[in-house]
Amino acid sequence: MDQYIGKMLDNRYEILECIGTGGMAVVYKARCHRLNRLVAVKILKPELASDADFRRRFHDESQAVAMLSNANIVSVYDVSHSDGLDYIVMELVDGMTLKQYMVKRGTPLNWREALHFITQIMRALSHAHSRGIIHRDIKPHNVMVLRDGSVKVTDFGIAQLASAAQNTLTQEAIGSVHYISPEQARGSHVDCRTDIYSAGVVLYEMLTGRLPFEGDTPVGVAIQHINAIPVPPRSLNPEIPEALEDITMKAMAPALDQRYGSADEMLEDLKEFRKNPDMEVSKPDVADEPTMKVPVVKTVGTWDTGRRPRVPERPERRRRDVEENDVDYDNEPPRRGGGAVPALVAILIILVFIGGMLFFLYNFLIKGMFEEKKEYKVPSLLGYTLDQLKADKTILGDFTLEEGGTVYSDKYEEGQICEQTPEANSVVREGNLTIKVTISGGEDKMYMPHVGDWDVRDALKKLQDEMGLDVTVEEEYSDTISKDKVITYTPIENMLLEKGDKVTLVISKGPAIKQVAVPDFTNMKFEDVERQLTGMGLIRGKVDKFPSDKYEEGRVTWQSVQGQVDKGTVIDFYVSLGPEETEPPETEPPVSEPPVTEPPPSEEPVPSENMAVTPTSTKTIDVDLSGYERPVSVRIVVGEMTLFDGMVEAESKSVSATASGTQTVFIYINDVLEDRYTLEF
Repeated sequence: MDQYIGKMLDNRYEILECIGTGGMAVVYKARCHRLNRLVAVKILKPELASDADFRRRFHDESQAVAMLSNANIVSVYDVSHSDGLDYIVMELVDGMTLKQYMVKRGTPLNWREALHFITQIMRALSHAHSRGIIHRDIKPHNVMVLRDGSVKVTDFGIAQLASAAQNTLTQEAIGSVHYISPEQARGSHVDCRTDIYSAGVVLYEMLTGRLPFEGDTPVGVAIQHINAIPVPPRSLNPEIPEALEDITMKAMAPALDQRYGSADEMLEDLKEFRKNPDMEVSKPDVADEPTMKVPVVKTVGTWDTGRRPRVPERPERRRRDVEENDVDYDNEPPRRGGGAVPALVAILIILVFIGGMLFFLYNFLIKGMFEEKKEYKVPSLLGYTLDQLKADKTILGDFTLEEGGTVYSDKYEEGQICEQTPEANSVVREGNLTIKVTISGGEDKMYMPHVGDWDVRDALKKLQDEMGLDVTVEEEYSDTISKDKVITYTPIENMLLEKGDKVTLVISKGPAIKQVAVPDFTNMKFEDVERQLTGMGLIRGKVDKFPSDKYEEGRVTWQSVQGQVDKGTVIDFYVSLGPEETEPPETEPPVSEPPVTEPPPSEEPVPSENMAVTPTSTKTIDVDLSGYERPVSVRIVVGEMTLFDGMVEAESKSVSATASGTQTVFIYINDVLEDRYTLEF
């Protein structure tokens, strides 16, 4: 069992299960008991945590990464050190990696789908680069695809530490060597253009279904990044638009001055391509254009402002200047009438200052309080294209434009404005002169519908019968999605489809059936057994009562099930009526014999031969509550059994537990795991 499972970090984060392992850290699913939410906790591996300098940089840079705030970047909630562990607490993303998504699709992605993903990746990089952070490990494994089709980039700042620690290719580079830039492969200095190259490789892989360079060893692949030119994407997939191929190849240019200079620059080309797939991508002319030096982006938390530092004057020079210009006015004769003129000048300066203050107060404070703001009529932009608005400034007038998303429209052609806010001909006041517009994507063709949470029969009817798609159904357990409902699907919503395209549906099998260990309840009070059955998720079945010379009245003499069983299993019991009377009273009729199928009343039921009998014992569990403000919520769990769950006003709480073998005891106080230990029964 993993040593961290069940561990509580900083008395707040309870580690639940391992969900991923990387070259430098292990990621766990955890519960934050303070905010009652699920999170992801990334714990630095012990072999790296032993380096004090590495730990310090891990902590400092991770805190800086936590300041990133972007819809396409996984949020970092906390960075801490607890019990000798360095860890990061992050947003828990419900989805799959882009690599898993591509594998599940099985073919190159539709170019519209690839454009959808790469645009979001570049938005994340643009935000990070603007804050001086270089990812250095962009690859599909570090990009999460959510169920709604949005993308989140992970592992910001951590790959940068690994690159700073070593520049040579080692075993740790195997997972990333297919996506590294030529300057990384050479061990040279890197800047934001390194991330652009890696993003270009990701786009290449999405469009073609293969990596640009393959090799038997990491070093062999790295050498190809330095010396080789990849096969043009359209040679592998002719359906790729030429402009998108140009964008891909420009992002992957081996020479830095041939590559996009920034993420914003590449993002602008992607946006322009979305509007005009026939656009021409600018390509720098190496022979004519001088080499441009790209400003170096500093590592986390620092920027190069581009300003030269001011050099203070040397004290000797300043002293010499003073001596040369020092004039002794003590020996000059006094000037007549000199006192009145400076006084008059001073008075004039004061009057001008007061007048300026009054002018400022009136024009910028008082005047605005009484003047009504000017009103403007909102122009109609419906039917115009963005290019038309740029060409004719009179259409917008005093208004500015904010570009929104793209939707499909049967009324407006592709590229035309189909919605605007505020509406045309409405009246707004000065200060609110921004119009947000939505662009038409043209007539709606066949796109992937949203089928999340649909019943599988409805989803198959829609996708197979109505749309003619080739649907594959997979099943998995889910604690949150009902049985036979769609958990997730590929391709994502709104992706362009054609008849016969493959679609994969993942259907819920309902919650996974869990098993519990049923102890031997013999000689236990039946009322105590009923409470334990409820806590274990078992069902009380038929209960028959017989006299017994061996067991007291009300105690269990036999049970139908023992050992490992599924939750929800029904268990039958025999319960003692106490010793049988030898001579029944004359006023009562003689005791009739039980049916042949039942054991005789005077005999103990014999357990089945194939039923495993495990020795059990009963132990008392004490919980000290003297240090808590009462009443206090207490929950006591032994193995899979919840023995107590309620409010306690006393200074302590004791319960009895009957079980077999080694069991783990969990003590929760106010819904926080306060103690955990094992008991031998």
